[in-house]
Amino acid sequence: MNPKNDSGPNAVGHKNIVTAVTTAIYDRFSNKGVLPPLEPTVRVDGKTCLITGASSGLGKAVAIQMAQRGAKLILACRAGHDSVVEEIKQASGNHAVELMTVDLSDLESANRLCDQLRDRGVILDITILNAGLMPLNARRSPQGFELMFSVHFLANRLLLQRWLADGVIRPNPQRPPRVVFVASEAHQSSDPIDFNHFGEFVDYGMKDGMKHYSMSKLHLCTFATELSRRVNPGKQVNVAIHALCPGPIASNIARESPAFIKPILWPIMKLLFRSPEKAAEPVVYLACANNMGQRSGVYLHMMREKSMSSDARDAGNGKQLWEKSAALLQPYTEPARTTEPA
Repeated sequence: MNPKNDSGPNAVGHKNIVTAVTTAIYDRFSNKGVLPPLEPTVRVDGKTCLITGASSGLGKAVAIQMAQRGAKLILACRAGHDSVVEEIKQASGNHAVELMTVDLSDLESANRLCDQLRDRGVILDITILNAGLMPLNARRSPQGFELMFSVHFLANRLLLQRWLADGVIRPNPQRPPRVVFVASEAHQSSDPIDFNHFGEFVDYGMKDGMKHYSMSKLHLCTFATELSRRVNPGKQVNVAIHALCPGPIASNIARESPAFIKPILWPIMKLLFRSPEKAAEPVVYLACANNMGQRSGVYLHMMREKSMSSDARDAGNGKQLWEKSAALLQPYTEPARTTEPA
């Protein structure tokens, strides 16, 4: 394993769409400290793997590669994507693929998914939390939260709380289950979390979309770090919890870009950004590599290990995020079945 690089954004950061694209292009062609690709012989035969946002783009590419390595897949996707199951079966040759419907912008929908997994007695060996979006303007979730805050952070916080309490994810130091968060280097450019107004809806337009995207990913990285602290006290790894930025991807995450930008943005993305198949490499590495099951708290930027931002790693921030998000989720959880890690 190469030593970790220093934290902090590369190039000019991610303050707006122009600097984000510039930094993405820089990242695309940087080869410093790259890990070797995962050998095709590394298998996860029979292991149950749930992937959110697997209907297209990065999530679908990850699902195909996990299926090719023998995983039993649960695709947690929004309604209307039934055809992706057959597409993944055909592309991978693995028929152990099913779809479970969930809308991660809606905490009640997330709860229903948790109920179904619990009632079926599902035990997850690998969990890949990939679902993401970047709306053109601020939008409210069904519960009134800003959409990216809800999808990127709050829903994942609820899912992990429920799965650990329900026994869907079972800490095991002999065979630690894995949780992989698809985050973003944009968190390195985020302003600090404003805990005085935590979770409050803020209206914004196209100019500030990147700012709020970065903040939502800082929430996610801070949560991943704090979760690892709580389920892995001391040096013992009970659940291997990792995060990554897959790098710039030629995907549909920018589908809500304004019409006047798309003729410029789409050719740049197609020519200079990574394909979903290539961008899936660090996700699959964290989910499958043998050494990643013996560690927790690893952060990859593409195929380079580095540190998250100092804000994301700060224990005080992690504690505040944990406690304030628990309060936000309280109306959508049942205490009898959602006991949190200490």
